[in-house]
Amino acid sequence: MKIERQTKILQLINHYDIETQEDLASRLIEEGFIVTQATISRDIRELRLTKIATLDGKQKYVVLNNKETKLNEKFIRVFKDGFSSMDRAGNIIVLKTLVGMAMAVAAAIDALSFDDIVGCIAGDDTIFCAVRTENDAIRIMEKMNKLVNNNL
Repeated sequence: MKIERQTKILQLINHYDIETQEDLASRLIEEGFIVTQATISRDIRELRLTKIATLDGKQKYVVLNNKETKLNEKFIRVFKDGFSSMDRAGNIIVLKTLVGMAMAVAAAIDALSFDDIVGCIAGDDTIFCAVRTENDAIRIMEKMNKLVNNNL
């Protein structure tokens, strides 16, 4: 039962943004598992789960090693350090960066896996990000603003 439960936990955290032990317990109960807070806590420790900040300012459980966490932090720093401003033209997000930083910021955007960005084209100080829909572009811009303003 423990292996099945822990396998399900890994599936759940890969499929959903699970912020708390209570959220995880609720999802497991929905899946037919009987769990207590102590069981969840022990599973989290054994699976070596950690919480990371998401781009929308929340947190979620993930399986990450320290090297990946530090790499993610570096991409966030590159994004923030190079970012100057942004605007939107339909489903295209146009980002302005410091001169010479567009390629690095575009690489950071790719690495941070912003949802629904189809691709980016970078020049010297400008990035065009093609987004699936106008609504998705608005949502992604909000996430980018939170990232720049330390609201994670």
